[in-house]
Formats: sequence, C-alpha cells, structure tokens
Amino acid sequence: MRKNILVILFLCFSLLVFLGCAGIYKKGSSTLDLMLKPQSVFKFGDIPIPVGFRLIPEESYSFQSGNFRSGLLKYRGKADPERVVNFFKEQMLMYNWNPINVIEYGQRILNFERDQESCIVNILPRGNNITIIISVGPRSAPAKKRTTSEATK
Repeated sequence: MRKNILVILFLCFSLLVFLGCAGIYKKGSSTLDLMLKPQSVFKFGDIPIPVGFRLIPEESYSFQSGNFRSGLLKYRGKADPERVVNFFKEQMLMYNWNPINVIEYGQRILNFERDQESCIVNILPRGNNITIIISVGPRSAPAKKRTTSEATK
C-alpha cells in the first residue's frame, strides 16, 4: 500500500514538473525568434557574445599581459546562424572593430581588425545549435612591397 502511494506521488510530481515546463514558452514563439542581445559580462571586454551562449572553458584559453592578448574562446548556444552573423556585424562595430571580410560556406567566418589586433569569429551551425569560436591575437605586419629592382634580382 505504501509503495503504491509513493508511486502515485512520484507520478503526480513528474506530471507537475512536465506541465510546468510546458508553460514556460508561449505557443507559436521560439527562442530563435528573439533578437540577439549581448551578454552583460564578456571574457574580453570588447568582444560581445550573444545572450544564451555559454563559454566552454575546457576548450578555451586566453592570455593577457600589458597591451598584448591572445585567446581562443569557444561558446555554444541556440540561434539562427544568420542572426548570429548580423549580431557580430553590428556589435563589433560598436566596439570599434573594423570588418575585413565575411566568408560563408556552411560555416561563417568573420574577420575584424582594430589597432594592433585581429579577431576571427567562426560560426559553426549544426541545426539550431551554434558553436562560436573567437580567436584574438596581434595583427600581423603588412608585407613589404617589393620594388622592381628587388623583383629582378
């Protein structure tokens, strides 16, 4: 008898939990419909990350010393890939990052530069799951132009 009461209580509790979770989202809405907003705290203070994306610490590193910094930060979350691309195009400008180019071929790669740094944002979609890989490091010096006399030697 006591075992039956425990089973019934467990089933009632489970039903309440599942029904409670179903009421969190409004019918017809999806987290993909929301406009992406930046998080309030960034690993690097000038590289925004969309709300809902979580840092994967075991697959990330960062180093900062004086004016030098380098890092590879990996985040995962759910969003529409095009909205993530637009998020970075808009938000990086607000942090004075200059867009260099965008490469799209399933995954998306956005390249930015600022002062003496470069930032590469790699967006890897897998269905509704997105992995964002952000690489930051010093900008390489421009290649010297060869003069015609150097080219003929």
